[in-house]
Order: sequence, then C-alpha cells, then structure tokens
Amino acid sequence: MRLILLGPPGAGKGTQSSRLVKKYSIPQLSTGDMLRAAVAAGTPIGLKAKAVMDAGGLVSDEIVLGIIADRIDEPDAAKGFILDGFPRTVKQAEGLDRLLADKGLSLDAVVELKVNEAELLGRIEKRVKETLAAGGSVRADDNPEAFKTRLHAYREMTAPVSAYYAERGELKTVDGMARIESVSAAIDDAIAAAQNV
Repeated sequence: MRLILLGPPGAGKGTQSSRLVKKYSIPQLSTGDMLRAAVAAGTPIGLKAKAVMDAGGLVSDEIVLGIIADRIDEPDAAKGFILDGFPRTVKQAEGLDRLLADKGLSLDAVVELKVNEAELLGRIEKRVKETLAAGGSVRADDNPEAFKTRLHAYREMTAPVSAYYAERGELKTVDGMARIESVSAAIDDAIAAAQNV
C-alpha cells in the first residue's frame, strides 16, 4: 500500500497517518525525519544533505528524492509506505513518479484532506487556548499568524500538486472537516475506490 496524504497544515494528516500505519503495517515517511536519519547515519546521500544544510542551503529535490529512494528500499517499507509532507511541488511529484517507475512501483492512492481554511484557523486558535489553559506550551508554528503563513505557503506551492494528481485521475478527496472517525472511513473508501480503477 503506497499512499500520499495531501492537505494543508492542521488538516489531520498526522492523525490519519497514525491510523493507516497500524491498519496496513507500513511506515509513515516524513521527509524531515528521513533527512535527519540519513545525516545521522552518514549515508552517501545523507553526507550530501549535511554539506548543503551546514552551508545554510535548502536541500535540493534530487537529494530528497535520493533519501526517499534509499528509505523505501528498507525492509519495513516492503509492503508500502505513507508519504506525508511530500511531494510539496509538481516538480517533486514528477520526480517521485520517475523514482517509483525506476523501481517498478506505483502509487496505490493519493488522498487529499479538503478543509475550510477559516474553520481550520478557528481550530488552531481553540487548540492554543486549550493548551495554554491546561498550562502547556504552544508550538511556535501553532500561533495563528505563523499558521496563516504556513497556509499561504501551502496554497502557493503544494496546492498545484493536487491538480497534478487530479489531471492524472489519481486524486481522491475527503472532507477533512468531518469527525475523525468519518474522515478515517472516507479515506478507507477512497483507497478502495483507487484500487478498483
């Protein structure tokens, strides 16, 4: 089961990924985590990434795709994986297609969690208030202004990825504003529909 979960920050991708990891016994692959692991392990591609990061640069698509290529060859990804936070651009989506094709693999489903941005912002503000009221500390990227910036970046860069998969007939959309259980059921339906195409 090879899946991509798309959706803006706060849409519930992490919550749904956790459930899918358990259901299919496949890893959730976060590019940030994979990058840090490759650097820590000192793999050839990790060393390339470290050199770029140490110089204050952004890691190129080529390096990120190399890290993903190495990661999906690991035994725990033999039955599949969930990509969360990747691809972020159409160029990355095209690179992922080539990478998978080179390995004789393809995606089983691309699922996008659709959300109402105003309601999403309300959710974040509520979460901040509840966290503070409980005496907790708020993540730096959870304040409403930072969240608006992340949402804008998502619209600009990542939203075209949805169009890319939609044009190819691979995109399934789910109402991310529904209750968690309803979203889970809709994702299961979307995956089943994608496999029956």
